[in-house]
Amino acid sequence: MIRTARLLLRDWRDADRDPFAAINADPRVTEFLPPQDRAESDAAIDRQMALSAAGEPCFWAAEQTSDGALIGFIGVKPITFAAAFSGYEVGWRLGRSFWGQGFASEGARAALDHAFVGLGLREVFAITVPANLRSQAVMQRIGMERVEGGDFDHPALAEGDPLRRHVHYRIGR
Repeated sequence: MIRTARLLLRDWRDADRDPFAAINADPRVTEFLPPQDRAESDAAIDRQMALSAAGEPCFWAAEQTSDGALIGFIGVKPITFAAAFSGYEVGWRLGRSFWGQGFASEGARAALDHAFVGLGLREVFAITVPANLRSQAVMQRIGMERVEGGDFDHPALAEGDPLRRHVHYRIGR
């Protein structure tokens, strides 16, 4: 578990499935992501639980400390797709009612601190589609820089998918 001033980044619980599915059902939240139905949302939690059980870092459940509400996920996990870079990525997905309050930056900074100090990583990456300016702004606020010439087509998305093209950011220790 990682605590910040307003967040608890923790392992997932079965009780998180309903609120996380509601977050993933919001078309504004998934505007720049492939759509996720309930089964895919649950599978995403299962993947993070499996990483944690194997002793790997993951995208943790992000809980607001003031009321215990699940606000989404924040964390660092291994990159599992084929790309010109490898290692770990920092990521976040928050429910829309939690946007614009600094939660993504606060949690991502804590996740990066854990990655560099706790795990001894030398660099961490982040990716998103070019149109996702909100996520790119978070990347820049937490000190990441866009990798020049690093844009790529995500191999998990089909040719012609409007979400296939991604930008690539990095930060070193």
